[in-house]
Amino acid sequence: MKYTQIPADAFKNLQLNAGVLLDSFTPSSGVIGNIIGATTGGVNFTATPTYTDFGEDIDNCPKNMKELKKLDTWEVTLSGTFVSVTTDLIAKLMGAGAVDSSDNTKVLPAADVADTNFEDIWWVGDYGEGGGLAIHVLNALSTGGFQMQSGDKAKGNFAFEFTGHYSMAAQTKVPFEVYVIDK
Repeated sequence: MKYTQIPADAFKNLQLNAGVLLDSFTPSSGVIGNIIGATTGGVNFTATPTYTDFGEDIDNCPKNMKELKKLDTWEVTLSGTFVSVTTDLIAKLMGAGAVDSSDNTKVLPAADVADTNFEDIWWVGDYGEGGGLAIHVLNALSTGGFQMQSGDKAKGNFAFEFTGHYSMAAQTKVPFEVYVIDK
């Protein structure tokens, strides 16, 4: 049984539970901001790079020559399903939306996206014995649209997909960061 072992510190390195979505988080202190909403079914994060292979059309050049590979961009998404909502969260889910300033019970979709529609989002989950794993999505905007599914004797489900965006002010800053907080 030489190859059926696990690392001795495996439990210390497990990410546990569904985690929470936050409007802010300080990794150095573990201080959390506001929880955005309750979720069901966990949260899915993906960061997919797109590459260009400059050697693909060169005669006699093998595909995927490492010296000719260029990273073009990252596509960053955070998705899942909320089961609790507020007018502020519905405005966020619309992507381009806002709570009506004269009637805080009404959420108005906008005809165009504004800088204020982009907000950082944090997913933070338990890690090992007292630590945390945190994913910071920068300049997040809801790109999945506003969706609601109700059901008989069921909770309403509000599917979400937030996409991280680059900024003209910091064009080389990739729109996500990952922190492993080992306690």
